[in-house]
Amino acid sequence: MAADDLEDWLRLTSVPGLGAERQRSLLAAFGLPQHIFAAGRSSVADVVGGKLADALLAPPVRDRIDPALAWAAEPGSHVLTLADEAYPRSLLEIPDPPVLLFVKGDPGLLQHPGLAIVGARSATAQGMANAEAFSLDLAARGLTIVSGLAAGIDAAAHRGALAAGPAAGRTIAVIGTGIDRIYPARNAALAREIATCGAIVSEFPLGTPPLQHNFPRRNRIIAGLAQGVLVIEAALNSGSLITARLATECGREVFAIPGSIHSPLARGCHRLIRDGAKLVETAEDIIEELRGRPGWPAPAAADAEGSLPGATRTPAQAHLPIDDEATRMLAAVGHDPVDLDTLSARCGLTVDALYAILLPLELDGHVTRLPGGRFQRA
Repeated sequence: MAADDLEDWLRLTSVPGLGAERQRSLLAAFGLPQHIFAAGRSSVADVVGGKLADALLAPPVRDRIDPALAWAAEPGSHVLTLADEAYPRSLLEIPDPPVLLFVKGDPGLLQHPGLAIVGARSATAQGMANAEAFSLDLAARGLTIVSGLAAGIDAAAHRGALAAGPAAGRTIAVIGTGIDRIYPARNAALAREIATCGAIVSEFPLGTPPLQHNFPRRNRIIAGLAQGVLVIEAALNSGSLITARLATECGREVFAIPGSIHSPLARGCHRLIRDGAKLVETAEDIIEELRGRPGWPAPAAADAEGSLPGATRTPAQAHLPIDDEATRMLAAVGHDPVDLDTLSARCGLTVDALYAILLPLELDGHVTRLPGGRFQRA
């Protein structure tokens, strides 16, 4: 895009109070942004009112435009507009497509078939392991993994996709800040890796801080870019359920992994399943539902195991053999988180005796230690 054309798009989207809906109304009425600025005040006022027309047609505020022009000139930086061929077609299907998208990395990924994986920020160790495992498997099969770069399930999903290797590890992070800011800061290294091997996407102007109301808004882009949404651990009324609702409104599939009836982080998934989401136990459950959709990788592109050529598959974790006493301990732990007092009552053992059995099981990967002194079977 020519710099002058991009400046007009940035000018259109930088006017305070002129939201995306009014911006699209102006584009529908006049065509490209340069036509809007060439129209008379009265014509523009007929669409957005006199006050906004005056703000729009006033001389552009350079400190809102120049930083974005400089950013767009950097290697790997792209600004996609509604008029670009590279603008993702899937976002045109949502009710409120962003007028501009700032992309760091490969904008071509936004056209690939994708699956969104979202969930709790305060996820359990098992939930994060599930997110990584599902992402790795699905990325190896040709899906681009879309998430929000948040702590917990989002970050684990990105890591799992990247672990599929350079031939298949595609992932997109849709963020709720300006493209030049990373939140949370602890995911900065992960963001750099995604920008190198995938893409980071934002609709917000450069410098936008992590404002609370921006994150539910970015969720519609996560849902819109994907063919379906998988929810892994979500409390009731969480942002993940907002993403799932938006996905349903866009005609996307919704999947959920069930959990323990005692876990607050399973209740959101259970509600989704009651409301019609597909219960998921393996990645194949998702593949079966999405296979054959437009843009899906052709069967010839996959090997006998369903992976793309060159994709690396991580083998299942190898557990060391255990003796009869450890086997009985695993049976007592069950599949729900359990505290030591409960486990002591089940086994009739002291806490010291329990620790002597649990520690080797933890080191060998059979059980996971959770916050609050609880244990869960891995």
